[in-house]
Amino acid sequence: MKRHCLEFLLAAFLAVCAFALPARADTVVVVCKSDFQLALVDPATQKVLGKLPTGLGPHEVAISPDGRTAYVSNFGRYSVYAAGDTEHDKAGNTITVIDLVERKVKATFDLGTHTGPHGMIVSHDGKLLWATTETPQAVVEIDSATGKILHVWNTTQERSHMIVATPNEMKFYVTNTVSGSVSVIDRSSGEVKVVKTGPGTEGIAISPDGKEVWAASRLDDKISIISTATDAIVAAFPSGGKGPKRMDFTPDGTQVWVTNPSSNQATVFDARARELLASLTLSKSPSGVYISSDGRRAYITNANANELTFIDVASRKILSAMPIGTDPDGVAWSAR
Repeated sequence: MKRHCLEFLLAAFLAVCAFALPARADTVVVVCKSDFQLALVDPATQKVLGKLPTGLGPHEVAISPDGRTAYVSNFGRYSVYAAGDTEHDKAGNTITVIDLVERKVKATFDLGTHTGPHGMIVSHDGKLLWATTETPQAVVEIDSATGKILHVWNTTQERSHMIVATPNEMKFYVTNTVSGSVSVIDRSSGEVKVVKTGPGTEGIAISPDGKEVWAASRLDDKISIISTATDAIVAAFPSGGKGPKRMDFTPDGTQVWVTNPSSNQATVFDARARELLASLTLSKSPSGVYISSDGRRAYITNANANELTFIDVASRKILSAMPIGTDPDGVAWSAR
């Protein structure tokens, strides 16, 4: 009798635990620019869980801190289109909001006269979304619940593209591809400082401790490191490949991974020594890169191969690649 009682109590306890602690639901999200879709991928099984519609020419994706919501910037221009398509070179002005739990489109934010939204970040509390727009060249602050534009900062540079923020969210660093620069924006005062980096500056990443910003200039194959204490360049060196486009720090801040689409490479740097550690040959035109929150995997999109590549960070070995959609670009990780 006592044994049956204990078994019953154990079963009840496990049932309660299962209810209170839902299974972890990690998801890799990939923007497919020329399909106008966001693909949701289970990283464990490497299977597509679903694809959700966006606006035309989606380019980047940002995830809310709780992992439940994805924001997709509909830049508007895309590369793969049928003959007679008249929409492929038009700028967009919307952001698609996707519920990753229910796997459905939740809302579409209309940015009005702000066109060409691209890079995005979500505030630590999830209440604000910051996005770059190319016309006018700006960073817009958006209420993440309503889509209302709350504030606008002009970058003073041409083709403002990607954005990162310091850990205290008081400064933004924005790459400007035509101007070949990084705009440093003081969020409270609105003061803008311009740091000249190199032609075609596009990719950008900030170290987890917030002390360094790495920026990649595609036309001279160079990486520049900006100190956030002085907002001055403290180092510059070759990217190890051709046309560096995107980069990401490992969560521990020890490595920086860089995609180089013009040479079909991903290069890995020691963040502290600023030395090249490895170079990986990938499928055609590696584009977006994202390191998982546990630091174990790197996810790289390959735009001209229509693939998503899975890489083991520790060994820097390519594990596999899967078809994902047409012209994949932005990639992110949702952990909840």
